[in-house]
Amino acid sequence: MTQAETRAADHLARRLYEAGCRHAFGMPGGEVLTVMDALARAGIEVTLARHENAAAFMAEGVWHRTGAPGILIATLGPGVLNGVNAIANAHQDRVPLIVISGCVDADEALTYSHQILDHEAVLAPITKATFRLTAQGADIIADKAVGIATEGRPGPVHIDVPISVADMRVTLPRLRRRPDAVPMVPAAPEEAREWLAGAERPVMIVGLDAVNEVAGAAILEVAERLNIPVITSYKAKGIIPETHPLCLGGAGLSPLADGILMPFVEKADLILCVGYDPIEMRPGWREIWDPAQVRVIDIAAVPNDQYMHQATMNIVGACGPSLAAIAEGAAPRATWPGGEVAEARAALARAFPSDDDWGASAVIAEARAVLPEDSIITVDSGAHRILLSQMWVTHHPRSVLQSTALCTMGCAVPLAMGAKLATPEATVVSFSGDAGFLMVAGELSTVAELNLPVIFVVFVDASLALIEKKQRERQMLNLAVDFGHHDFAAIGRAFGGNGVRVTNRAELRAALQDAQQADTFTVIAAEIDRGSYDNRI
Repeated sequence: MTQAETRAADHLARRLYEAGCRHAFGMPGGEVLTVMDALARAGIEVTLARHENAAAFMAEGVWHRTGAPGILIATLGPGVLNGVNAIANAHQDRVPLIVISGCVDADEALTYSHQILDHEAVLAPITKATFRLTAQGADIIADKAVGIATEGRPGPVHIDVPISVADMRVTLPRLRRRPDAVPMVPAAPEEAREWLAGAERPVMIVGLDAVNEVAGAAILEVAERLNIPVITSYKAKGIIPETHPLCLGGAGLSPLADGILMPFVEKADLILCVGYDPIEMRPGWREIWDPAQVRVIDIAAVPNDQYMHQATMNIVGACGPSLAAIAEGAAPRATWPGGEVAEARAALARAFPSDDDWGASAVIAEARAVLPEDSIITVDSGAHRILLSQMWVTHHPRSVLQSTALCTMGCAVPLAMGAKLATPEATVVSFSGDAGFLMVAGELSTVAELNLPVIFVVFVDASLALIEKKQRERQMLNLAVDFGHHDFAAIGRAFGGNGVRVTNRAELRAALQDAQQADTFTVIAAEIDRGSYDNRI
């Protein structure tokens, strides 16, 4: 196609391809056909999902494995609204998702109201930016969308594409592209350097910004050199190996773990927040320190405007370089002279034992023992996520994928599909509760058509176990939390995959070993008692 014949939609697709995008997901409609055609011609594979919500999580799974923005395609009206949950999740979980919707032309909308709504008004509160594509500005809008989605704290950007604009042929004098933003790290504040040099009980709390900025190497170097223990949010699990003697694992949702970690933090004389975003944390973490009583240095991509925690010093900038600048020249020294770090690690190990004969913790422990160290796992929201996020030991960032800010159900299955599609050589395993799995069971037809040998482990207890547990603890009626006991293994077989029901460790081990050799997907239904979460999370 010559420059004079280039459609506006082709300019959009070309910029997304330049950004590394190779996959897009969604549901077609007449209003997005040109966009889909342009994406395919640019070299971006378009995958049909069964629901836009799942399609967005598939796109997120691809991003975690490739670093390129995810792409969601939604047709006008119900298509856009179906994706709202996952778009909001991308906003809160800092996912660079390009949301492309189709719309009717402005003149058409004056007299035609069927399925018409203001997409930009709907999505503005849950995106970093929203645009309506124009023919002459197609390259600019596409370039802006990629930049806004990926820079600073990543997030979703919406582009509404009118039907006639998508098809319009335009001739541009040149493609408008701005250079990548290069962060500049000024000299570290001398006061921060002095605080770090003099701290006897420093602790680092590391979050999602650090993962997105690939700051793991800098964090590990400073932690090892200066003997600083590291606590992570769930999303930052694996930014340093969790077997490391300075790693205290994930925090923020498990009252059991927080009962160990929060008192530890309260003993610190210097708290380094590195890319830490408390949007992942439960309310119990609100204002657990007083910056007037303990020195707190908050290094983040944006100013601290969340007010869940306050800091003595707020450094806005790239996490790794900023941390390295503060620690430059600092001499190694002993810290935590009372052995508190080792004690905390031992207490966490006791709090989350792995030797149960059966139950939720036994399922997690057995899976961790059987699956390769570098497996990519996804986990849905619920009691099993809290338990797994504490028990699952990982050595790499982005190897435990979950919804941690919005905590939306139904994410694990499509996240695993996207991750496997992007990295077919990886072992990818999804962990879902039975309720979350039922929300997206239709996507098994998608995984079958894509021929992706993903392993789906379902915790089957016929209940919303976390909510049922809360009802019991508050002595409330058992209400609207229980449902039928379904044959999830048969559901897997019905969609053309393997399906296995397991009731003990030996059966689970055999099923996981077989699933790793299978040439199709496998659903493993692990039958457990809902009470197996009691006193464990």
